[in-house]
Amino acid sequence: MQVSIACTEQNLRSRSSEDRLCGPRPGPGGGNGGPVGGGQGNPPGGGGSGPKARAALVPRPPAPAGALRESTGRGTGMKYRNLGKSGLRVSCLGLGEFERRGAKRVGAFGACLPPDFFLAGTWVTFGSQISDETAEDVLTVAYEHGVNLFDTAEVYAAGRRSSYVVTTKIFWGGQAETERGLSRKHIIEGLRGSLERLQLGYVDIVFANRSDPNSPMEEIVRAMTYVINQGLALYWGTSRWGAAEIMEAYSMARQFNLIPPVCEQAEHHLFQREKVEMQLPELYHKIGVGSVTWSPVACGLITSKYDGRVPDTCRAIKGYQWLKDKVQSEDGKKQQSKVMDLLPIAHQLGCTVAQLAIAWCLRSEGVSSVLLGVSSAEQLIEHLGALQVLGQLTPQTVMEIDGLLGNRPHSKK
Repeated sequence: MQVSIACTEQNLRSRSSEDRLCGPRPGPGGGNGGPVGGGQGNPPGGGGSGPKARAALVPRPPAPAGALRESTGRGTGMKYRNLGKSGLRVSCLGLGEFERRGAKRVGAFGACLPPDFFLAGTWVTFGSQISDETAEDVLTVAYEHGVNLFDTAEVYAAGRRSSYVVTTKIFWGGQAETERGLSRKHIIEGLRGSLERLQLGYVDIVFANRSDPNSPMEEIVRAMTYVINQGLALYWGTSRWGAAEIMEAYSMARQFNLIPPVCEQAEHHLFQREKVEMQLPELYHKIGVGSVTWSPVACGLITSKYDGRVPDTCRAIKGYQWLKDKVQSEDGKKQQSKVMDLLPIAHQLGCTVAQLAIAWCLRSEGVSSVLLGVSSAEQLIEHLGALQVLGQLTPQTVMEIDGLLGNRPHSKK
């Protein structure tokens, strides 16, 4: 079980001011008789008659094809996008998940995770790698620069409950067979346990953290719909699911009038492209599922700092032998060579390779937010500079990058 937090855009402008943009909204279970559930529920003002009621049914003009509605925060320059085709607004750059009690623990919950899970967010950088003071500095800098998506377990108490979005992931729990996976029992009991530890009445998004071949899809979707209808969560999403599995969940929801997922968390960077660039955009257009991506610099591989070797001070040798092995493998050396080939493009744009890589991820269709993994406030500020690079990524520049990488995925149809 893990928890993440996203403060709403309004809260970035003022931690204590009233909701100026959207006005007061009902909490979970309030208002129209239930929580928001990924577009479910009755429209406000429904049931009327006459010209005014008929006019209210006229649909709004659709957004341009493939475009995510984007706005820029005042004073910060941060850009905000909808999470998929839901109404939830998130900063296009988020801060990856972390906790500070040890890299193999999940926040305050103490559930152990498998090694491959630490690829996500900032598990490599936060944990035992940096001090509490540095972690707090990073959070402060991120918040002041307009970041409102914090994939973390420890900052939810910073503001009013209505001013941030709390998410939790369900899959790994205790050691018993019934304490892991996506059975109805574990989804409901795991979420209730998380809420009890958090001392919260509900979370905004609950993620199914990887698929579970031992649990029928109908059971998973019904359980997610149940926790939403019970006011324990507002939306649900997936993490590390395949496109076919996401579509199956959506079809199951539509068939039985249940609630479908709103987004998928996926790894995406210059050397990991197929899923986010070829599979998820189709899902975004067909069913509105957005993407939150992680590891934009591939755990530091796309920074030009390795250059064929692993520095003694690098985190790659501090308990992460798999990363050291990856850097020194044949594929790793080839990737490092391509990273060095990108240096002239980065210099031409006046940015670092890391900024170029992050901006490149942001331009991908259907991506709502990119989670950053950093180990210092200075590194975070550098990565946030990718926002300025994004506007310079012309189609010609993207084509030049594709030519150097030689790994652009193509449709198999």
